[in-house]
Amino acid sequence: MPGDVLFQSDAPDARLLGRGKARDIYELDSGDLLIVTTDRISAFDFVLPTPIPGKGVVLTQLSNFWMGMTSGIIANHLIDPDPFAGDASHAPLQGRSVVVRKARPLPVEAIVRGYLAGSGWAEYRSSQSVCGVPLSAGLLESGRLPEPLFTPSTKAEGGAHDENITFMQLEKLIGPRLARRVHDVSLELYGFASGLARERGIIIADTKFEFGLLNESELILIDEALTPDSSRFWPLDGYEPGRPQPSFDKQYVRDYLESIGWDKRPPAPELPPDVVAHTAAKYEEARQRLTE
Repeated sequence: MPGDVLFQSDAPDARLLGRGKARDIYELDSGDLLIVTTDRISAFDFVLPTPIPGKGVVLTQLSNFWMGMTSGIIANHLIDPDPFAGDASHAPLQGRSVVVRKARPLPVEAIVRGYLAGSGWAEYRSSQSVCGVPLSAGLLESGRLPEPLFTPSTKAEGGAHDENITFMQLEKLIGPRLARRVHDVSLELYGFASGLARERGIIIADTKFEFGLLNESELILIDEALTPDSSRFWPLDGYEPGRPQPSFDKQYVRDYLESIGWDKRPPAPELPPDVVAHTAAKYEEARQRLTE
């Protein structure tokens, strides 16, 4: 893969706007944004001190792949998928950087769930619902839902936790017409992507999308799309409802952190080499299955 392991970027001729859990965001003189996806990995709302080699490149390539595949459904922010290609003086940024159009982000995460897993499964066991949506009895852990569910959440800032919201709350937050557009596009994106992924041996159990407005009117897809950081990926071979599934996402890291009894308070623990290597391999396997 291009570049070295990168925990924190330093982009030339650009003004740093902020560093997220995995991405560093810069503003260019043109007004466009430069997004660099590092090898940082987070779990339980903490950035861990141990990077995952190649993770940023995998996420960027996967997101670019899906942006291209779904551009007929909705326009996206992508301008240049690899602005440092061939630039040896900035090798660490190659393959993990994109130039994108600057949009006004909507203050919500558009989550689509196709299977019963994670917090959805926990809620279903206690109340037979997911994000307040009632479901029929007798569903299994990791089971396919009768139809995909659109379950938006707030996009929390400053370390706060995201909160699930109802569609009515979404309408109040961004307006009825825009809320309906986000709902419809999210389900269409998930339907298309989950079908293609299944053909390539991967189940997309759930995912989140982020959207922004260009010129206060045009809705576009922003941030990342359908990566192991924003989605729950399972291998189709060996899939069996009624139990947890092996995954291509960072669930392996979460499981390790649970196994050592970390109290989810700072400082976050280092990851051992075997966990790092396994996680890097699963990310790369997902990229290969989906894009090659």
